[in-house]
Amino acid sequence: MPPRRSQEGLLARVNFPLYSIEMLTSRHVLVAGGGGSSKTGVANGFEIYEIYHNGQNFVAEEIVRHETGANVVMNCAVKSTGNHSYLVAGQESHCQLYHVNIKIDKNENGRIETLKPLLGRRSSVTFDEQNLRKRKASQDASANRRYSASKNTNSDGNQNENRYLRFEIKAGDLTQTDFSTDGPLQRVVRISPNCKFMATGGTDAHVRIWKFPSMIQMFAINVHTKEIDDLDFSPDSKRLVSIAKDGLALIWNVETGKESAKLNWTPPNNVKYLFKRCRFGNFEGKSDHHRLFTIANPIGKVGKQMGYLQEWSPENGTLINSAVVDESLASLAVRDDGRFVAIGTMFTGSVSIYIAFSLQRVLHIPNAHSMFVTGLEFLPEKDLDGPAITSNTEAAVLSISVDNKVCIHSLSYRHMMPAWIAILLIIGALFFTFTLCSYIGL
Repeated sequence: MPPRRSQEGLLARVNFPLYSIEMLTSRHVLVAGGGGSSKTGVANGFEIYEIYHNGQNFVAEEIVRHETGANVVMNCAVKSTGNHSYLVAGQESHCQLYHVNIKIDKNENGRIETLKPLLGRRSSVTFDEQNLRKRKASQDASANRRYSASKNTNSDGNQNENRYLRFEIKAGDLTQTDFSTDGPLQRVVRISPNCKFMATGGTDAHVRIWKFPSMIQMFAINVHTKEIDDLDFSPDSKRLVSIAKDGLALIWNVETGKESAKLNWTPPNNVKYLFKRCRFGNFEGKSDHHRLFTIANPIGKVGKQMGYLQEWSPENGTLINSAVVDESLASLAVRDDGRFVAIGTMFTGSVSIYIAFSLQRVLHIPNAHSMFVTGLEFLPEKDLDGPAITSNTEAAVLSISVDNKVCIHSLSYRHMMPAWIAILLIIGALFFTFTLCSYIGL
């Protein structure tokens, strides 16, 4: 498939509504969703794209499409360990574990379609049409798009064989995670950064912490009285935050399952607010110093809907900073280095990027989607498992919606005064002050 170039933020379109987005590697993104179990003809499953920057625009290429039959993927989480990644996907009341193996293979007999090269280098080769037709890409997840790497030249002048990147997706354990007697549904799943724990929440109002990847339940926390809306692990994997439709936002000790803090604030004008999403982030790039971000929306029709983006101390649940947004909010993301926060709105489908430490908005994309934004994910700043994407932007965030679109929104480098000009201005100010004081006899 040829590259899909970015036009006004659009990276790709899929043929099903999108509900979840996760970075699989430093340059591969996974999007998931579907039309549900009804016979509408709308598929269920997930797709993997590789993203790169061609010097002018971000470009996405479809690598893998995996359909999940009648089970829509409403939520998912990904954790990579070297050339192996774990994918857990919420499918109704169950959580399906997938093993995603990344393999680098030598070129087979026959040729390969021109595709994105391994580690970002491009080369031109063709494909053996007869060989490719033997594969059923929608049914065999191991029959994936391949990435041809540029040939390397040895010291003796001989060229090595081309290598290509291949994804193998294999289904693992299927575990029931929600036990509501009235329409059980897993609403959210998270994997801890150290890959030792998994947390799930759903309509039965229980927060469950599991050993991972064995999927053995450690705790079932029964404190919330209504369904769980969101969960997130702290970067050190020691804390878990949960928010629910009962209005509570609680922080838990992962090892013991005990509550360690509660988020408390006084909404303006006696209007009741519910937390919608929660995300931990590093503070000022320090891996041992964390901040917690949430978005909150008012309950009921109270005139103009004003949402809140909030920053908290996870140690004691104290509100540190907040920013008012002129409509209800739907989604939230924090970049891996903790420098930027992104939000997506409910009614206009808009996307904004904020500076994390000040909650100053630095980018606003109105009507990025035609419907509410269901998920956001920053392109990684750090090299997770290979080189991060190099571009001429300071930050870039991906967004998805039930309008079937995958979009990207980038923040250009902000203009800053060169250091030498700042030094000259300081020297000039000091000289002027000294001259003025001498003139008036001080």
